[in-house]
This record gives sequence, C-alpha cells and structure tokens, in this order.
Amino acid sequence: MATPLKQPVKWLRRNLIVIAGLLTLAYMILPNIVVMVFSFNKPNGRFNYAWQQFSTDAWKDPCGVADLCGSLSLSLQLAAWATLGATVLGTMIAFALVRYRFRARGAINSLIFLPMAMPEVVMAASLLTLFLNMGAPLGFWTVLIAHIMFCLSFVVTAVKARVMSMDPRLEEAARDLYAGPVQTFVRVTLPIAAPGIAAGALLAFSLSFDDFIITNFNAGSTVTFPMFVWGSAQRGTPVQINVIGTAMFIIAVLMVLGGQLIASRRKNSASPK
Repeated sequence: MATPLKQPVKWLRRNLIVIAGLLTLAYMILPNIVVMVFSFNKPNGRFNYAWQQFSTDAWKDPCGVADLCGSLSLSLQLAAWATLGATVLGTMIAFALVRYRFRARGAINSLIFLPMAMPEVVMAASLLTLFLNMGAPLGFWTVLIAHIMFCLSFVVTAVKARVMSMDPRLEEAARDLYAGPVQTFVRVTLPIAAPGIAAGALLAFSLSFDDFIITNFNAGSTVTFPMFVWGSAQRGTPVQINVIGTAMFIIAVLMVLGGQLIASRRKNSASPK
C-alpha cells in the first residue's frame, strides 16, 4: 500500500514531461499576454510600461500614431515579396540538391547553412559593404535582396527535409501511367512537397517581417515596423504598437488552429470507417 507521500511523487513522475511542457509554453506565451493586456492601457505619460486604467481608445484608432501603419504596410510588403522570392528559389535549390548529383554539391550544401549560422550583425555589415561598393542606393530594394538572401537558407532546409522523405515510387507510378514530367510534378510531386514548401514560406515571412538588424543596416531612410518600434521606444512607446502586436498574434494563432482543424478533418475523412 502506497504511503500518502509516495502518491504525489508517483503522480509527479508520470506527468513530469507534461508539466514541463506546459511551463515552457506559459513562459513563451507570457510576453504576448503582457502585450495584449497593455494594449488596453491608457498611460498618463509617453511610456506604456505601467498600468494606469482600462481603455479601448487605441483599438478604436490603431493608426492614430503618425507613420505606424505606413511602416507596418511596408514590412508586410517586404515580407510578402521576400517570401515569394525565397520560396521559389529555395524550392528549386532543395529539389536540385536532393534529386541531382553535380560538382560542388557538398560544398553548396554546407554553404546553404552559413546564413543560418552566421551572426546577423556580420551579415548585415557584409551586405552593407557590398551595396555601397556597387553604388546601390539603400532602400526598399536593398532590404528586399537582403531578406531573400537570409530567408533562402531556411526555405531550403524545410523543403529539402520534405523532399528527402518523399517516396520516388509514386512519381515512377505516375510516369508508368503515361503522365508527362510537368503533369507528374504538378499532380504528384508538388502536392507531396507542399507541406514543406508551406512551412518554409511561413518561416520566411515571419523572419522577414521580424528582422531588425539586417534591415537597419541596409534600409537607408526606409522605416519598417520593427525599426519604428525601436525608434518609438526611445521617445515613448504608443499603445497602438501593442494593438498591432496583439492583432498579429491572434491572427497567427487562428491560422495555426485553422490549419490543424483542416488537417484533422482530412485525416478523419481519409481514415476507413
């Protein structure tokens, strides 16, 4: 018969992993909760660091601060174009590295990881030196090129992992059924690789939108949303920044939940009854 002291110990051992996971999740979500709470604050001064009183004024006018929505729109445009460029190039590179044998393939595989391993400040300074030596004016296009470059590695890694796990017999079966190369790619290869491509694209979008160091070095007079937040923190953080952050967090959570719901429904419909 277990003693009263041993029962809680056994329960703790059985649920230790679950408890650790929940504590880690709470630790990760806590900053988002703080941002969400302070989006309803009405500070007396310029700094939104201490709770004063509940208010929805910032939610009613999220663009009430000058240049905030302009910088947000610019960041979204950069992230969208960088995602498109990095996803297209990264997908082609991933397929080439997995499906073909060519010279310097091993070296290219190693070089792909350099932007992921290299400190951002080193990459930012190197890109700035390159653009200045080329005489390129700093602005939207230099930031876009920089974002595509450092997002490319993450897309290649995500897509490559998916392509390596693909069963080549499915494509062989499509060719045996007289499907052409384009038809095989569109109807067989691309749908199977789609989860890896989507994961790489989402990762590229979040990295591009969130980047500050590389953008700050190569932006010139262009101001993205992270740069606006950093500049505002020097003078006083408006509540509208918390509103934008909360809205983006909620949208991201809804997208993840929606994806999980769709995947669950597809799994249930595909399972035999």
